[in-house]
Amino acid sequence: MSSSRRAFLKSVSASLGIALSDPFSHSPDDLEKTFAEIRANLLEMVNEERDVERVAPVAIEELATQVATKHALDMALGVFASHWGRDGLKPYHRYSFAGGTHATQENVSSANNTWSTKRGDLKQDTAYLHVRLYQEKPPYDGHRRTILAPQHTHVGFGIAVEQLRLRMVELFVAKHVEVRPIRRTAKPGAEIFFAGKMLNRDSVLNHVEVFYEPLPTAPELSWLRESRSYSLPKESRVLRPKVSSPLRYADGSRGVVEVSPDGSFITPVKLYKAEPGIYTIVAWIRNNGSDNAFPATEVCIKAL
Repeated sequence: MSSSRRAFLKSVSASLGIALSDPFSHSPDDLEKTFAEIRANLLEMVNEERDVERVAPVAIEELATQVATKHALDMALGVFASHWGRDGLKPYHRYSFAGGTHATQENVSSANNTWSTKRGDLKQDTAYLHVRLYQEKPPYDGHRRTILAPQHTHVGFGIAVEQLRLRMVELFVAKHVEVRPIRRTAKPGAEIFFAGKMLNRDSVLNHVEVFYEPLPTAPELSWLRESRSYSLPKESRVLRPKVSSPLRYADGSRGVVEVSPDGSFITPVKLYKAEPGIYTIVAWIRNNGSDNAFPATEVCIKAL
């Protein structure tokens, strides 16, 4: 196990009920074994479900697992279940500020009466929490659609138990664009450059969208304990690929995003509000000639 992974497990295990209950020891290696078994079981379930729908399997991603685990622990300690954390951050904020650049979708499930923290019981309980999400029926089947979304390539699982409160987070990741290193903080009104390259030859950039929202504030616990869905902000600006003269878009513009034949692209991004906030840069792409675009990046920039 790497030293960074070991340090992470030590920091998490100090507050996890499963690290304090027999038959587990305080060893990070034992804790990692338990988590690995649970994650492997959940991954197998997810990929069996995706196989039924004839969509490609997903693989475990370490960053998504760490982000999901920290959020699961936050919920278990705070006695709530929400896509928001006690710091007011949403899933795509957490993943991006941890260093991620890809688009994500999060499922959260919880139980407040877990009767045992033994390894086998936790495996059974987390499986039940997942099945509860998978068995949703339309039109209230958002979690199921997240599990089966064909654009997802990876997933991270977070599990935490505190005083028999079980929290599980599934953080699905869509890896289709390699984003070049980019500043994560800037001043309001600044201009930065967003650049990347398609990982799949069949992928095409549809457009880039820059979302804005005010800096988050810590919500009341009573608010966190109410069930609600999350989404990207309503306020955004669209940046389109450049077109050659005499072509123009319907609004008369010719686009600003430089797109190369090899699938790479670059565009200036204006942090267009005078006040502080968070900008989320989303590259919408299409695959295999499809007309349906999906978000492939969620890169968050703090304007301070």
